[in-house]
Amino acid sequence: MCPTGTALRPRDAAKPSRLKPAFDVIDADRDGKISRDDLRAFYAGRRASEDDDDVIGTMISVADFNKDGYVEYDEFERVLDLEYGKANSKSKSNGGGGLMEDVFKVMDKDGDGRLSHGDLKSYMNCAGFAATDDDIKAMIRLGGGDENDGVSFDGLLKILAVDTVAS
Repeated sequence: MCPTGTALRPRDAAKPSRLKPAFDVIDADRDGKISRDDLRAFYAGRRASEDDDDVIGTMISVADFNKDGYVEYDEFERVLDLEYGKANSKSKSNGGGGLMEDVFKVMDKDGDGRLSHGDLKSYMNCAGFAATDDDIKAMIRLGGGDENDGVSFDGLLKILAVDTVAS
């Protein structure tokens, strides 16, 4: 039980984790928890502001149910399950998607609404994932895109195996 009086639900080890790939993208140092530094690295390259530290601190405090200063996977999953519940009650055109849309916007360096080979390659390298050109091409195909047009937001969700929309 957390000091707030809430308890994290236990993970069912047999249940596959649909959010783990997204968690791993943000957990830059691969220590199994998201820190302020991980979030700074994740948002690097986006508009910089003197308020960024406050925003990052707020993000951590909202998700940090056990108040240890980090967001562990169970906390991440809990927050996103709440966000996905809201997203599922909205149509995509009304802004459903939350954090994953932010992930997409960070990765979409040229802002064209599609992740090109270059966008994916750049982000993978920045995030510390070793990805060859063939790996990137396979990711684009997995996301339902092609080498010329890249992948859409929905394609990124396929790549990460994150289902945010009710079937």
